[in-house]
Amino acid sequence: MTAGRFSGKVVVVSGGGSGIGAATAHRFAADGATVVITGRSADKLEKTVADAPAGSTVVAKPADTSDEQAITHLVDEVAREHGRLDTLVNNAAVAEPGTVTDLDADSWARVMAIDVNGVFFASKAALPHLTATKGSIVNVGSVSGLGGDWGMAAYNAAKGAVVNLTNAMALDHGGDGVRVNAVHPSLTVTDMSAGIREDEDTVAKFRDRIPMGRPAEPAEVGDVIAFLASDDARFVNGAHVPVDGGLGASNGQPRM
Repeated sequence: MTAGRFSGKVVVVSGGGSGIGAATAHRFAADGATVVITGRSADKLEKTVADAPAGSTVVAKPADTSDEQAITHLVDEVAREHGRLDTLVNNAAVAEPGTVTDLDADSWARVMAIDVNGVFFASKAALPHLTATKGSIVNVGSVSGLGGDWGMAAYNAAKGAVVNLTNAMALDHGGDGVRVNAVHPSLTVTDMSAGIREDEDTVAKFRDRIPMGRPAEPAEVGDVIAFLASDDARFVNGAHVPVDGGLGASNGQPRM
């Protein structure tokens, strides 16, 4: 494989077993990075490795990002084995439907543990290594963190927390040369959205609301993540980039 813009760089992608995480891993790998993917399912991670671009380097290391000890060990191990860490992509997430009155405490805690605590634990572990390389963090948020949905209270709260954690880290660590940014996808073709996409009436409603008339492909989100981590975005810090086909351009009123 010819040298790319991430040649010599080391990238960790959480939730790398499918969807946006897998596509992001493949994009960095195609651009020359050594990519370490993590997640709870070894089988899914190995599929991402098997599907990686020819001649690229994608390594699977299973871990649960909501387990502080496990993710800290993984990040330190990656930096030790490869001599550096340049980018952390916090992508691992889960969603549980329900209003505040519908959700039980276990469902709420599960979403917060993975979607918020996981970002905190992985970032905390990575920051000393990223400070050494003047690297960056890209958080995968959601349009559901920029505004509310009906019946998604836990996910909205968690992704909203990711928005302001991104802001706080950008302020706190930008002076150390570590940039922290976020992407915010709308409906994307992933395992998480499979139930939604199987219901044609629901998909039609999304098509009506998204000006480009379709869900995003995971690679379309991965491309923006790679841009934010690249030297092309070297003065971009604390940015929130919607990858939503124009959904956020609307003031909320119906199409007439």
